[in-house]
Amino acid sequence: MVKIGDKAPDFKAQAFIKGEFKDITLSEYKGKWVVLFFYPGDFTFVCPTELTSIAIRYKEIQKLDAEIFALSVDSVFVHKMWQQNELSKMIERGVPYPMLSDPGGKIGRMFGVYDEDLGIDLRGRFIIDPDGVLQSMEVVSLSVGRSVEELLRQIEAFSHVRKKEGSELCPANWAPGKEIIMNDTDFAGEVCRIWKP
Repeated sequence: MVKIGDKAPDFKAQAFIKGEFKDITLSEYKGKWVVLFFYPGDFTFVCPTELTSIAIRYKEIQKLDAEIFALSVDSVFVHKMWQQNELSKMIERGVPYPMLSDPGGKIGRMFGVYDEDLGIDLRGRFIIDPDGVLQSMEVVSLSVGRSVEELLRQIEAFSHVRKKEGSELCPANWAPGKEIIMNDTDFAGEVCRIWKP
């Protein structure tokens, strides 16, 4: 299973995107931030709220030079029907980013989110940097949806640290324009001088 700091394993998957079926390979997106957004299944309860919430903010995500891939064990045909019958009724024109099919949880197993007993990918989110290195992973229970605000914040924070080549770090709740922490031994035990919770 992949861990933080590892190169994300490459994969190829069928996707439903903008009314078409397309093969997508993770390595095609090297040079961009990639978010793998695993979810349990189409035509469920929490999943449509997550996918449409991301869809509303998709242009902001793209401005961060990032791409979203939603993944479940459902086929691209089921993705197409879900898009037509529900998602497009929640947000105009439906979900604009690729919905990948992960039959049998092959990709989910690589990232440790496939549940053998349930036969589904759990609710996992992975942020991969432009070099293909895993920077963030989050897995939550099936009953609670994830925050798009936190996703955007994390992409911005990881991008900031990357641009500064690790010389600046982002504290809790950091957002662009807020105080950073220098990656300097002089700050060890002294963060209290510049940052308050």
